[in-house]
Amino acid sequence: MSRKGLLIDYDQCSGCHSCAVACKQEHKYPEGKWGIKVEEKVFVDPKRPNSSVRIDYIPFPTEYCDLCAARAKRGERPACVKACQSWCMYQGTLAEMTVLMEKMPRAVLYSR
Repeated sequence: MSRKGLLIDYDQCSGCHSCAVACKQEHKYPEGKWGIKVEEKVFVDPKRPNSSVRIDYIPFPTEYCDLCAARAKRGERPACVKACQSWCMYQGTLAEMTVLMEKMPRAVLYSR
């Protein structure tokens, strides 16, 4: 069986936190425990500190992420991928995900 991965395109994430909420509900994690978290990062261009600000939303799987193994056994996508409102998360084999990743300038590939 091919190893699976989760591909996240950081250029497309809108910071809605739907992935984190869906994961938390799917796994019934208690407060303070997350399978995936979304961090907000503010960047200021040092050459133009008064005019150029960029805010990035960075979803990242934590050590508790199992790529929704129970859902995968039923042939379903991970909860985070299903809930993603900006279509920035993809799940598939590592080979499939690396092909998709080639077209994304800022992406991360997570696997277990």
